[in-house]
Amino acid sequence: MFVLVTGIAWRFVPREMGCSGVTAWRRLRDWQATGVWERAHAALLDKLNAAGVIDWTASVVDGSHIRALQGGLNRAVSG
Repeated sequence: MFVLVTGIAWRFVPREMGCSGVTAWRRLRDWQATGVWERAHAALLDKLNAAGVIDWTASVVDGSHIRALQGGLNRAVSG
């Protein structure tokens, strides 16, 4: 979460976080691959829904995405 919130590069993650940025990145990758985040999200929604604190009429789902081009667009005009 620290990297996502601050926008800091993985290599600059402070040691005070408890591990190196590379270790944090590997753990995030592994947890994503094994479905940890999906299960945690589902469990949180279940608890909040059971407690009646989610107003489903005000929910928003964002399914937008933008394709990332490797190297970006070359906008140079030749000629």
